[in-house]
Amino acid sequence: MTEWIVRRWARYGHERLYAETPGGTALGYYDVKTGRHHSDDLSNVPLLQRAIADHLAARTPTAPPAPSSPNPLDLHHSVESPSPTPPAPLPPPRPAWHDLSENRAGAAARERAMAEREAQGPFKHVLSRLVGARTEERAWRIGAEGEEAVAAQLLALGPAWRVLHAIRVGERGSDIDHVVVGPAGVFTINAKHHPHASIWVGGDTFMVNGQRVPYIRNSRHEAQRAGLLLTEQAGFPVTATGIVAVMGAQKGFRIRAQPKDGAVVVVMRRRVCNHLLSQPHRLTPDQVDTIYDVARRSTTWQ
Repeated sequence: MTEWIVRRWARYGHERLYAETPGGTALGYYDVKTGRHHSDDLSNVPLLQRAIADHLAARTPTAPPAPSSPNPLDLHHSVESPSPTPPAPLPPPRPAWHDLSENRAGAAARERAMAEREAQGPFKHVLSRLVGARTEERAWRIGAEGEEAVAAQLLALGPAWRVLHAIRVGERGSDIDHVVVGPAGVFTINAKHHPHASIWVGGDTFMVNGQRVPYIRNSRHEAQRAGLLLTEQAGFPVTATGIVAVMGAQKGFRIRAQPKDGAVVVVMRRRVCNHLLSQPHRLTPDQVDTIYDVARRSTTWQ
């Protein structure tokens, strides 16, 4: 058995098992209460599962040896009957969840903008707005406006589609701007608002004013992570496609080539609904309802 490095962490009512390879590479952690594995690198999940399984197996006490048969020449001695097997422990209660369908588009970005505004102070904030300074508060505020604009477009999808906004994922501040579930499948939409910029896309390369940004890579990872989390809860395979929805780009928007693997698509914000509605149907109405039911539960994404 591989000698994994597993450390227990317990605080604030949580209990986790953090695992590393024998060489010290962090794999992620196992939530003892929920029974779920968490890893920032999806390729490490199989190793994490194996490490935790080996660790738990090593901690499980072995069954005592069966009592030997009585000596037929010594039958006057009584033989104790074995103790009854204790009942299996009950599974931990499922944690409470809140309904994400109540989330407003851009809520997470608005919260970050407000936090930055409070950190600046009123005087510095007003001065920054007057001179058009590129502050963190401005970046988050513009981002929230982009998410709200994409949400307005998604209203045109119709009753066969389900839409969620501002989905917080994990415990490190990550969030998905929009999750869309419909006949064409599951889509994670990342809104990118660049009012005064030139944008160029060529495969996995996304350029804003000549500077390369990791939007394609991040969107691909976001969609893969969403697919795994939804698969775990829905009980059948769920594949998500990432969409980068661009707003602004007043100095130019050119797509030389979409990402080759098809896992991510870049579209202008006004074309989002047309793109979704043009895709072939992959899910039945029952599958759409099932995926949406687990997607709107906050515990699915934690």
